[in-house]
Amino acid sequence: MRFALAAAAVAIPLVSACADPAQHARRMNYERQAAPSPSTTPAAPPAGTSAVGAASSSSGPAPAGSQAPSGVVPPGQTTPLAPAPAATSFSFSLLATNPTAVPLSNIVATALSATTRPLDSTAAPGSVPTFIPGAPALPNAALLNPANYPALDKVPPIDSPEVQQWIQEVQNSGFTIPGLNATLAGGCPANAAFAADTSRCWWTCGGCTRESDITECPTAKHWGLTYDDGPAFYTSDLLHFLDEKQLKSTFFVVGSRVISFPAILQDEYMDQHQIAVHTWSHPPLTTLSNEEIIAELGWSKKVIKDVLGVTPNMMRPPFGDIDDRVRAISLAMGLTPVMWTRISPSATFDTDDFNIHGGLTSVGQVLQNWQNILGNVSTRDSGFIVLEHDLFQQTVEVATGYILPDAIARGLTIEPVYSCLSRPLANAYIETNDNSTNPPPTGSGAAAVLSAPPTTNSDGTGVGAAGPQSTTTKGSSGGIETFRHGTTGAVLAAFASLFALL
Repeated sequence: MRFALAAAAVAIPLVSACADPAQHARRMNYERQAAPSPSTTPAAPPAGTSAVGAASSSSGPAPAGSQAPSGVVPPGQTTPLAPAPAATSFSFSLLATNPTAVPLSNIVATALSATTRPLDSTAAPGSVPTFIPGAPALPNAALLNPANYPALDKVPPIDSPEVQQWIQEVQNSGFTIPGLNATLAGGCPANAAFAADTSRCWWTCGGCTRESDITECPTAKHWGLTYDDGPAFYTSDLLHFLDEKQLKSTFFVVGSRVISFPAILQDEYMDQHQIAVHTWSHPPLTTLSNEEIIAELGWSKKVIKDVLGVTPNMMRPPFGDIDDRVRAISLAMGLTPVMWTRISPSATFDTDDFNIHGGLTSVGQVLQNWQNILGNVSTRDSGFIVLEHDLFQQTVEVATGYILPDAIARGLTIEPVYSCLSRPLANAYIETNDNSTNPPPTGSGAAAVLSAPPTTNSDGTGVGAAGPQSTTTKGSSGGIETFRHGTTGAVLAAFASLFALL
């Protein structure tokens, strides 16, 4: 079915209701999504398709023990109003939609929060996940004590016994941690010299990856389905839809959210979805000291194991913010980085769904981005991974109502990251991984050298105690400061630097 929407996506609100007020992927100043391949025309909708069905709200109480994440609007409340932006039209074709999808006109930043869906099932403590050979019994999530963990949504302190132990383990890992200085907040515009230094392999500014990074599925038309930033209030709606369609996903979970929603994490795991690390408080990791990065990853690993009994061996850096320093620390902690597909230095497979909630993007733009992704998918010899989120009501509504039904209708193979790599689910966790067939990361260098927190020079460049200023080269920064989102692109490009400072 073909849609034409007038979308509110041009004016830039000075205040937005995001879980990360400081910055999200757009504020890291890289391209959200490429235009479709010029040689590809999206498939026409099937004849006789009807309009989208009426909205259907789920009912039931919030999952037991749920606590509102910082910045997330609880059910029954509304998102603070943002300035009314000018209208922009988007046109896209979907082969299928969910008959109970929330109408597109209702998927907006100012929507009233819907009632949450209770989990379809909850596993009893001590239940054994028989689908993973050798997996331990499920811990009792009710015994999880938030007082035993760092403050939610803040970078953990580095002087705790736990973090000191993890620091020592990294030092003994055999990995050499590059002596790169931490970046400044503000992404590429605030770090021009670092952005130009290709030797640091900073994904944010230019899209550099290493062989250790997972960026796509090897087989064409295979989609490594991922959702970031949960678990949250509306994750249960997403899980219900995935179960109905017999789909599995990879969930990159934030440690602070696990504390708030342990029952949802257990449900994801027992439903045979893959669980992976997305840090404790969701900061841009390149801005942190080595010790702070270790604390972010270590506490996330710990709380996941405390809730599930197993530890993930994959991670995704918030905002995709990774360089060789962050990469080496992640690998030293047994975590393989998983990015999303990037087809050029200036184009990634990102639907931009996160920004509907804050009023920075419309649902029409998100579905236009999805269609652009599909245009590129049809010309690829390999599969792909897309950035999406389960943190907000709007992100779940657009996924379950529109993106996933359309992907199913197009015959894409939708599977978790481990599956698209032709690995068994057991290999997604450190305790059950088959080390003989899927060797964990190993270091080949001397003992790691860790840095002190970064300071700032008078010229605005970041300097830490790890070593001298990184070597830089002159010329194009490789920074991605423009956005090609139809007619909104020129306005967004002009405000790219402003976003980095908000």
